[in-house]
Amino acid sequence: MTQISAKPIPASDAEVLQIANSEAWLSLKAAVAQFQGLQAKDGSLTDASTTAQATELIDTVIGSIRDLQVHFEHDAEYLEQLVRDLQKWSDAGFGVPDFLDSLLQFQPQTQRIDGLMHLVLFPMYTQNGSTNRHLEAVLVQVMWPEFIANLESKDYTNSLFVPLRFVDFTDGYDTNSAVLFPESVAIRETPSFTWGAIFQDREAVRFRKVLQAAAEITNLQLPADAAELLADQHLSEETFIMWDLIHDRTHMRGDLPFDPFMIKQRMPFFLYSLEELRCDLTAFRESMKIASDPKTDEKTAKMAKLVQYAVIFDRIFRFSITGSRVRNYDGLGGQLLFAWMHQHHVLHWTDTKLSIDWDQVPEVVAALGDAIDELYWKSIDRPKLAHWLAAYELVSATVTPNPASQWAKGPDALPLTAPLKEITDQVMDDEFPLSMFYEALSKKMSSVIESTKGMTGATEI
Repeated sequence: MTQISAKPIPASDAEVLQIANSEAWLSLKAAVAQFQGLQAKDGSLTDASTTAQATELIDTVIGSIRDLQVHFEHDAEYLEQLVRDLQKWSDAGFGVPDFLDSLLQFQPQTQRIDGLMHLVLFPMYTQNGSTNRHLEAVLVQVMWPEFIANLESKDYTNSLFVPLRFVDFTDGYDTNSAVLFPESVAIRETPSFTWGAIFQDREAVRFRKVLQAAAEITNLQLPADAAELLADQHLSEETFIMWDLIHDRTHMRGDLPFDPFMIKQRMPFFLYSLEELRCDLTAFRESMKIASDPKTDEKTAKMAKLVQYAVIFDRIFRFSITGSRVRNYDGLGGQLLFAWMHQHHVLHWTDTKLSIDWDQVPEVVAALGDAIDELYWKSIDRPKLAHWLAAYELVSATVTPNPASQWAKGPDALPLTAPLKEITDQVMDDEFPLSMFYEALSKKMSSVIESTKGMTGATEI
């Protein structure tokens, strides 16, 4: 008989600390860390001779889950199935893991209650962290402020979106990873995914640290409300929740190519740049509308203005110079926004000082979003290659391509009758290198960006 979960109750600050410091959680965390050292990339054991040790470690994990269940009665079905999946995996000798049954029982999008905790454990990779499907565990807390609940219930429905705060985690999340997606879990078949979680506390704290350093290095004077955003972790978290709520839903809304992500298709990375930037600029433009609407309450109007700052600052300071230069689509999106603002004379680098004309920014930034929207609107009447060429023209009109690029020479320099893969292969790993400004900024900022690895909302900056 199916056990009915208890009514979800948010955890108090004292209970959060109690769980995070409990012997059960610490034992589970230590056992998972040891177990990871026994696993191959696909999640199975590297060496069959370690089966006895692995069994002992999983027994510890199961015992810890049993001890912790009293705090997570709202997740009773999931935790019971999780124990069954762990035991089944152990009994079968730890081959390639399959946790589909427990994944289907974990449905955090149905319990978006501010302060509610979850214990999450799966064999999974951690995006922007590790590609190994190793056992990972996280203690998390849902963030669902009232103004977000109001926005989501009316004009910005997004039933899949789950904002989270880190409480504690195993090594796979001691990284830059700020997402928890069900498709990262080791499973035998792919179901319809019904949720996606983002760690807003990590996004907020690393944004604050990077912005603080960038403002000092570039001598940028922040407006008073932007300075407040930098100083206040809670305010930044709520800002990122609103940004991501709108961004996430945008991926399947608007006048789109048939499939904006071209699922399971390899295509030039600058198309991914435009898709991610489109979603961010939609959040920017929607925030403009929310802030100017006389019906908007004071709290939501304030948050809408802060989203606009966050989109610009995170894009031009962190996205642009984070990660390698190998097909860095988020980096290119940040470069494009910076160059667009500079070339439209609302961002200035004069006398070694960066300044921004904030009263003119909304119109200019919205215009870039409109240009991408027009590209998308025209796309369904174009062959795929023609869409690719039009997208390249949009980007390269603002961000200077690599002088060695074949794409930069125009369509006549490309093998237009060859398979699309060969045309994609002509795109250089660093098709749009950093400008002189960004090269200099990167040298000064690289250690700051590297230091944001593993940060959470509890980290002091």
